[in-house]
Amino acid sequence: MRYTFTKPERLKNDKEISRLFEEGKSITVFPIRLIYLFCDENEQPYIKAAFTASKRNFKKAVDRNRIKRLLRESYRLNKPQLYKRLDTKNYIFMFIYIGKEAVKKDTLNEKMRQLFHKFLSAEMQE
Repeated sequence: MRYTFTKPERLKNDKEISRLFEEGKSITVFPIRLIYLFCDENEQPYIKAAFTASKRNFKKAVDRNRIKRLLRESYRLNKPQLYKRLDTKNYIFMFIYIGKEAVKKDTLNEKMRQLFHKFLSAEMQE
């Protein structure tokens, strides 16, 4: 598995995003909330992801973009552990940064690892 985050893996479809917020389940490991939804579609990248940071917590676009960039990077680095365990099930993910302060890259990586572990344990129980 390559450590990439290619264009087909990005969640951009408005219908999918609205369906995700209506029907999706949520897991939180502060300062990241993951909203996820199982999909029936059988597409090549079987996980699509999007990232966001609140304008309420980060007034400047520069700060929001930095948080989203760090989220994408920590997702990209930890993604192989997720792909190994999912057996080509299709999911859509939305990562929301809910903290009020910016965190360091190493801390965000560790939190993303914990979030994936929590997600995988929740999915294996269902």
